[in-house]
Amino acid sequence: MPDSLVSVVCLCFNQKRFLREAVESVLSQTYRNVELIIVDDASTDGSKEEILKIKDDHPAVTILLLGENQGNCKAFNRGLTLAKGDYLIDLAADDVLLPERVATGVKALQSAGNDYGVNFSDAIWIDEAGKNLYQHSERFPHQTIPQGDVYTEVIQRYFICPPTVMFTRAVMDTLGGYDETLTYEDFDFWIRSSRFFKYCYSTDVLVKKRVVRNGQSSVQFTFFSKHSISTYKVCEKIFSLNKSREEQLALARRIRYEIKLNLRLLNISVVLRYLKLWRRNKRMIYP
Repeated sequence: MPDSLVSVVCLCFNQKRFLREAVESVLSQTYRNVELIIVDDASTDGSKEEILKIKDDHPAVTILLLGENQGNCKAFNRGLTLAKGDYLIDLAADDVLLPERVATGVKALQSAGNDYGVNFSDAIWIDEAGKNLYQHSERFPHQTIPQGDVYTEVIQRYFICPPTVMFTRAVMDTLGGYDETLTYEDFDFWIRSSRFFKYCYSTDVLVKKRVVRNGQSSVQFTFFSKHSISTYKVCEKIFSLNKSREEQLALARRIRYEIKLNLRLLNISVVLRYLKLWRRNKRMIYP
């Protein structure tokens, strides 16, 4: 029986200096049945030319060069339409897969059962030069990481290193892709997927997560951050998805955190929205 196909959608936006390393990390996987789809989101740093060179070197690689910048969510969804795999990885062009990432993820998900849709793992955080900064599990020890139904935990706390996520085709079929109205995808994906699928965790270090100056993760907590409204939209989704008092209490904790954060970032209009959501959620907790 042939191995299941795994599709890696590599998103690139002005990441030419890291792109080749990300691509080679996919092509050097010990698991061989992998298709690579590179999506360039209208880069202006020469990434397109580098992608064309990669295509010349590796004809089997699929490329999609977008004429206008779409943002992460839309660009990934465009790449998703080309993906044929039973399993999927969303790889930023500045991150790196370690050789066993795909093999470990396929084995973990196949062993866990059909109600499991997402695998995530430990990671090493690196700087722009590729120097190791720290291991994710140093800050989030293995014994504190939940598995199975992680929905409530995902609402109230961070513990998943984003680029370590690998998921089944069934997850994306259920979600209908990323929400294109959002400026970033991680939190929304975790919430919606964990509502319908279980998660399994691999303690192995399988990914290198790069910290890049002015990267998306670095601007998420800046003054007047446009990501704040996306996070609020996800919290509204949580309100509609919640089924129990425990989940409503978890949302209350999340709202308190977001109010404090947005006060610090001077996002007063977002704070006012959260206060309204707080009152609606409170009525559900104490009817």
